[in-house]
Amino acid sequence: MKIGALQKFSLIDYPNEICAIIFTVGCNFRCPYCHNPELVTGSTNGIEEKELFEFLKKRTGRLTAVSITGGEPTIHKDLPVVIKKIKELGYKVKLDTNGTNPDAIDELIGFSLIDYIAMDIKAPFEKYDRVTNVKCKIDDIRRSIDIIKKSNINYEFRTTVVEGLLSKEDVLKIAKSIKGAKVYFIQRFIPSKTLNKAYMNKSSITNDELDEIKKDVSMYFDRFGIR
Repeated sequence: MKIGALQKFSLIDYPNEICAIIFTVGCNFRCPYCHNPELVTGSTNGIEEKELFEFLKKRTGRLTAVSITGGEPTIHKDLPVVIKKIKELGYKVKLDTNGTNPDAIDELIGFSLIDYIAMDIKAPFEKYDRVTNVKCKIDDIRRSIDIIKKSNINYEFRTTVVEGLLSKEDVLKIAKSIKGAKVYFIQRFIPSKTLNKAYMNKSSITNDELDEIKKDVSMYFDRFGIR
């Protein structure tokens, strides 16, 4: 597994845990607003797996969890092997995914290799190709949602709302498509780095629209929030 970066400490990425964050290289989406363009394009030197595990061994007892994000971690066939080694050190593991590999998600959950999963839902199903700039297999996205909702682990779904890509109506469609999920977050888009530099000038939808969405969809979920 190609590791692009390691963030050694976070109090916010894994709920109620003190974690390190592993950033994997490579992604099968090309979302123009992506804030990790160097991971998508592979234009990063990264770190060796040996260095990662030397760090994790030293931090046992101080850190409680590891969050694996990207890029898209599930494109790496050796992801289960790496996670198993992390779990053997006593860490909980959170996975961030775009949901394009339901078989991998099913395997990781089925073999108790992950404790928490966060899936990004990029758009209403009919707009996925436009938002991700690739031809998407929507049945895979739907299946991943279903696997996660039926799992016995903690999870969240989340959507980043970007001006010009998603409207209030689009977010309402997404919320209805995952109705009954435990947790759903809407994330404001705040540009820092973007895959398409034109999106450095974009913003999120207005706070008034976000408040309206909250009123309309919060009853669909056990927990709903805006980040």
